[in-house]
Amino acid sequence: MYRTHTCGELRKEQIGQSVTLAGWVQTIRKFGSITFIDLRDRYGITQLLFGEEMNTALADNPPGREFVVQVNGQVEERTSKNPQLPTGDIEIKVNGYKVLNPSATPPFTIQDETDGGDDLRMKYRYLDLRRPAVRKNLELRYAVNRAAREYLHRNQFMDLETPFLIKSTPEGARDFVVPSRMNPGQFYALPQSPQTFKQLLMVSGYDRYYQIVKCFRDEDLRADRQPEFTQIDCEMSFVEQEDILNMFEGLVKDIFKTVKGIDYKDKLERMTWEQAMWEYGNDKPDIRFGMKIASLKSAFTLGGKQTAHGELIAGAGFGVFDHAETVLAIAVPGCSEYSRKQTDELTEWVKRPQIGMQGLVYIKCNGDGTYKSSIDKFYAEDRLRAISTAAGAGPGDLVLLLAGREERTRKAMSELRLEMGRRLGLRREDEFKLLWVIDFPLFEYAEEDNRWVARHHPFTAPKPSDISIMINTSPVIDEPEKYLEHPYNHIKANAYDMVINGNEIGGGSIRIYQRELQEKMFAALGMSPEEAQHKFGFLLGAFEYGAPPHGGIAFGIDRLCAILGGSESIRDFIAFPKNNSGRDVMLDAPGTIDERQLKELSIQVNTGGNSL
Repeated sequence: MYRTHTCGELRKEQIGQSVTLAGWVQTIRKFGSITFIDLRDRYGITQLLFGEEMNTALADNPPGREFVVQVNGQVEERTSKNPQLPTGDIEIKVNGYKVLNPSATPPFTIQDETDGGDDLRMKYRYLDLRRPAVRKNLELRYAVNRAAREYLHRNQFMDLETPFLIKSTPEGARDFVVPSRMNPGQFYALPQSPQTFKQLLMVSGYDRYYQIVKCFRDEDLRADRQPEFTQIDCEMSFVEQEDILNMFEGLVKDIFKTVKGIDYKDKLERMTWEQAMWEYGNDKPDIRFGMKIASLKSAFTLGGKQTAHGELIAGAGFGVFDHAETVLAIAVPGCSEYSRKQTDELTEWVKRPQIGMQGLVYIKCNGDGTYKSSIDKFYAEDRLRAISTAAGAGPGDLVLLLAGREERTRKAMSELRLEMGRRLGLRREDEFKLLWVIDFPLFEYAEEDNRWVARHHPFTAPKPSDISIMINTSPVIDEPEKYLEHPYNHIKANAYDMVINGNEIGGGSIRIYQRELQEKMFAALGMSPEEAQHKFGFLLGAFEYGAPPHGGIAFGIDRLCAILGGSESIRDFIAFPKNNSGRDVMLDAPGTIDERQLKELSIQVNTGGNSL
């Protein structure tokens, strides 16, 4: 046997036993005629003691960092214990030693605090994976996968695989395509999700399906996005929205309890899409802290009603507010003492291209009851007090206001709120706040094409109360400037997202399962009957053979693991991730293929006018 125990296994109870260990050399420390080596494997680190009698063996075959070695010896109690290691009470007095494989000098230190940059560690990812911090991330991912599988198994879900080589369908992002050698000029697409397959499984009678599955989207990347990512993909038959929410609220609670030891007893908070946009400025609000947005003037309608008319700020001669479509405010707790330098820095922050505002207004609610503002030459103190009160501010708080077009201003205020929460330490990594966001709009308006697009995907059902509106109303927008008045703008989706700490980690919907309604949806999205039949004829046909009511959800494992692990990047929780350009720098992929392969696939490559 190469080993009798792992490097993280031995304790005081094994003192006196003869053992054999194998692993990688982490560190070497020499003290005269005695040498200590920390031996590492996946399970931990054990200290090895090479006494004077082993000097010849070490001299004949000296170890180095990351050498793979095998030792045998006796477990002894350490005289200088290390409470930071689970094995810190013992060491191995080595009496036999063998180098199984030497190692070149690693390009960076294989430790939690490494000297390797991102690019270097991704190029040598197989070495980076040896670091304990990375190993812990993958162990957390495995724990999430295992908890999900066990919960779903207990609830009668079947793990069913679906194809990776499918037909290209419009689902919101670009497809990765795969040429077919046996069908020249034709292509498969890699699935953006198993959406249509899991619906077909419901038609087939497999009423509880799940799959931990790879999905593929050819889109621009960032820290929480990869060209290939993993979902816990689920679908159920004979369910309504409440059934889905209860089932998968249970799944996430079970994952938190199993993986993090956090026991959520209460039902998750629920929030409508309109409420989320009104109070937080986005549809995935971080509710770990307050600082809700106050709409002093707004083009946004809450419940179809205009609720912010601007009377509080009107009539003062301040053109920025008078001419703005929207004026929003947040009350930042305890920041009335901000200096001019600090408020100027915030102004520059909102002017950045990523935020896109023209400027920032502030009101300081001083502890003595007075008010100081960047607009106090327009607004008397009583008006400043009224504005601050409307924003929810009290003595010692700082009110920040933004003005402009509705969509940009609300998004900018959302970002400013999150930034202030970060600066004040209100977005703690060890605190988790979960909620459901429900009642999304079914459609979004695409101004450039003057048509509707699906906010989720074209298989999402409208709320039952809105089905008749969708069936009996034309989707055509005759007056683009009045699109907000079109009945389709008010149709709600039977859809739901789960949000943790301002991150969407799961989303789904009750599906359309009647052919007539599905055809109406395709038509609303500008798809001709011929195009719908060509792309989705298999699904429309299946709906004619007794399709049951069904719905589902998919959770992003990569993002969920990043949140549980306290990281902003999902790459830390993927064994072999791509970089921000979608490249695997370890494999140097994607790469070119030779001309013979291109001819076999009937493909010509044209990059900047040069073709093969």
